[in-house]
Amino acid sequence: MQIERIVCSQRIEAKLESKHHVTFREARQIFFSGPRIRFAEKGHTAGEDVYAAFGQTLGGRYLSVFFIYKSGLKTAIIISARDMSDKERKAYGRK
Repeated sequence: MQIERIVCSQRIEAKLESKHHVTFREARQIFFSGPRIRFAEKGHTAGEDVYAAFGQTLGGRYLSVFFIYKSGLKTAIIISARDMSDKERKAYGRK
């Protein structure tokens, strides 16, 4: 998966900060830190499957970032981000 562009709507960005206390800047950092990416679920629209990226921010925070990948545009559209769960953190540590 080649990601050249990362976008997030203002509505989602506000939700990330208010609900999960994650900034768009932190979520973007995950994509530049050699994340572990996995398929999360089939999207409601063809070609819009949801993926999860697991990684660490420059500040050391471990995050799970959920996004839709647009292969033709090489774009990740962030739809959610949160701190990794304990289970995810253990799996990420075995990377």
